[in-house]
Amino acid sequence: MAAQAQQESAVDSVQDHSVRDREISVEQEHLERVYRRLEEKIHEAEFLMHDAARRGQVGTPGALAERDAQVFRAGVHLNRLNNEFEDFLFGRIDLLPGKDGRKGPDGAYTAVEPAEGAIRADNTADIAETLHIGRIGVLDEEYAPLVIDWRAPAAAPFYRSTPVDPGRVVRRRVIRSKGRRVLGVEDDLMRPQLTARLGGRELPVIGDGALMAALGQARSHTMRDIVASIQAEQDMVIRAPAASVTYVEGGPGTGKTAVALHRAAYLLYQDRRRYAGGILIVSPTPLLVAYTEGVLPSLGEEGQVAIRAIGSLVDGLEANLYDSPAVARAKGSYRMLKVLRKAARGALDVGRPGAPTGQLAFGEDDDGMPPAPAGTPDRLRVVAFGRRLELEAGDLGRIRESALSGTAPVNLLRPRARKLLLDALWERSGASGRHSDPELAAELRSSFDEDVTGEDSFIAFLDAWWPELTPKSVLAAMSDERRLGRWARRILNPGEVRKVARSLKREGHSVHDIAMLDELQAILGAPARPRRRREFDPLDQLTGLEELMPVREETQRERAERLAQERTEYAHVIVDEAQDLTPMQWRMVGRRGRHATWTVVGDPAQSSWSDPEEAAQARDEALGSRPRRRFRLTVNYRNPAEIAELAAKVLALAMPGAESPSAVRSTGVVPRFTGVTDTLAATVRAEARRLLDRVDGTVGVVVAMNRREEARRWLAGLGDRVVALGSLEAKGLEYDATVVVSPAEIADESPAGLRVLYVALTRATQQLTVVSADRDEPDGHGVPDLLRD
Repeated sequence: MAAQAQQESAVDSVQDHSVRDREISVEQEHLERVYRRLEEKIHEAEFLMHDAARRGQVGTPGALAERDAQVFRAGVHLNRLNNEFEDFLFGRIDLLPGKDGRKGPDGAYTAVEPAEGAIRADNTADIAETLHIGRIGVLDEEYAPLVIDWRAPAAAPFYRSTPVDPGRVVRRRVIRSKGRRVLGVEDDLMRPQLTARLGGRELPVIGDGALMAALGQARSHTMRDIVASIQAEQDMVIRAPAASVTYVEGGPGTGKTAVALHRAAYLLYQDRRRYAGGILIVSPTPLLVAYTEGVLPSLGEEGQVAIRAIGSLVDGLEANLYDSPAVARAKGSYRMLKVLRKAARGALDVGRPGAPTGQLAFGEDDDGMPPAPAGTPDRLRVVAFGRRLELEAGDLGRIRESALSGTAPVNLLRPRARKLLLDALWERSGASGRHSDPELAAELRSSFDEDVTGEDSFIAFLDAWWPELTPKSVLAAMSDERRLGRWARRILNPGEVRKVARSLKREGHSVHDIAMLDELQAILGAPARPRRRREFDPLDQLTGLEELMPVREETQRERAERLAQERTEYAHVIVDEAQDLTPMQWRMVGRRGRHATWTVVGDPAQSSWSDPEEAAQARDEALGSRPRRRFRLTVNYRNPAEIAELAAKVLALAMPGAESPSAVRSTGVVPRFTGVTDTLAATVRAEARRLLDRVDGTVGVVVAMNRREEARRWLAGLGDRVVALGSLEAKGLEYDATVVVSPAEIADESPAGLRVLYVALTRATQQLTVVSADRDEPDGHGVPDLLRD
């Protein structure tokens, strides 16, 4: 009997392999047909490029403009076609007949529900339509769909169909390929009770399910798109209408970041004209930007989407420092707005950057030469109409106060201050009563103003008394503790003043400094600059018109980078990990989306900001009165149940009553605990090496922020699959395995420390090790006090 069972099992195995091989060959044949069609389209695009180049030789303005437009369109098309993604064709759905026979623009039938009688009384049915899903749409010579773009309405059932609500879908297949070769298929049966036939043969089902296959893949240091494994609740968010504000909450592992990226690609597909102004995706850290930046090109979109870390939103500046929690709280809170407004006005008294401080008069020296300006003057002397006129410190103070009573930015108030100075000098000259005729009086005043403003002494005085301020010069002025203390009186306490001033003396900027600099730019304003002249183009002499494109055509990447650098406002703003933004950061992001629609993605339970209510108020101000549409993601696709259960203990401490997302799988591998057996460095290194032997992908070692550099030395020489990162840097990232070092240190480093620890414990897709130091008070099994039942 045993031998017979073994023989039957072997026969079944051979049959399974033969069915799998047959189905792979079916998909391979279709993929080859798709690539043949793509090659034809590439040749068409190359012909258009060549034809457009010949049009430019005609030399007429109309031909040149037509050439530029055609070259651009053909170049975009060619660029997309030449991108051979690892899995260009990744999905397929087999559908029952629909209720109506209407077709959409992509050639697929539009019906969502099956036709009456599609399923026979004996629970059998015939497949009426098969659709393949890919990264871009491809039509055959007769305009029938070979591939449906994943963002098209016809592709929605691939993501939204479930066994509970299958619609027309009988089978959903994920196709795994590399280049032009199909490697495997995984099927999900949406109607398991139905016997369906395709071409007279019963529909086979291969594998154990596409989602579980995707979750089991090893991680790398860059994010993969989830376009082949988007689930129904994620798809609802991705395809939600763009109007107003779409607010998405979800715990660790629910795919919030991936949903945000896929939503950007979907919005561009749906309404490219509307989003020609660009889409901005704001990420919390440069690490998360580097992790995610390859996703959009793989989805067939780049150029109109800018992914920026919150510390890189101001062009030309990059955050490279971290503030202590106390300094971060002071710099990020609403209180800092009041300090900056006072500092912007107070910095006028600091004088021009680099000039010595002091109180000087501007006028003529005994030798008749104007003195060299230095510092902030307290007296103005000029000669007009043969008379020596003076304004003393009291006069200047009143004029300064009057000028600053305006609501315009400080730098834009300089013309107002200049006029008030001239008014005061005119009054001091006594010339205002010389003529009763208004025209003669106006002419005399104009002559007076011209006489005064032409003097070097007046120009030098104005430059020193009302210098053109820059955000950096004001921030530098704030590094003086006594000066900052004067501006921040009754706003910051003395300890905060001291710490903030010292932090501003450092070379470089923190992420909170970037938000302060952006705020200062708004407070100060920038005087109008003369336009830069366009470089000479020989074609101008032929056409008399400016060319639409330079002589050397920009590449698509160059054009995308140039447009991204020039943009200050966007048509749509996506904020990832929104719960971490401070009030000052919300103001900075809000300025980039004043006329935008928004997608805001976050999880209050993972917030690293100490005052969520204050941040929520700033968020609501940034979003304005736009209506909100809310979604919640409830399923944890990242963590096995064993890891999610441990993290839930910390969540209960951090936010009592909050619900964890439900994990969809269990691995049977419980988290490992260990105390320090030799030194902390040796223990962490040994645990990292152990995990490298047990997983195929990456290992992340998460430590308190003040241990980052130390931890990198611990791991030196272990290879590029392992990385050390601070607790705040772990946001949004995932690894096959993680080592969390001293939970107590992470929990105690800030008022939001427990929420930050919750983030650290939810980064692993397979295995988790917790290393307890003395501060953790571990028991005999190495379990820290914080994580014990």
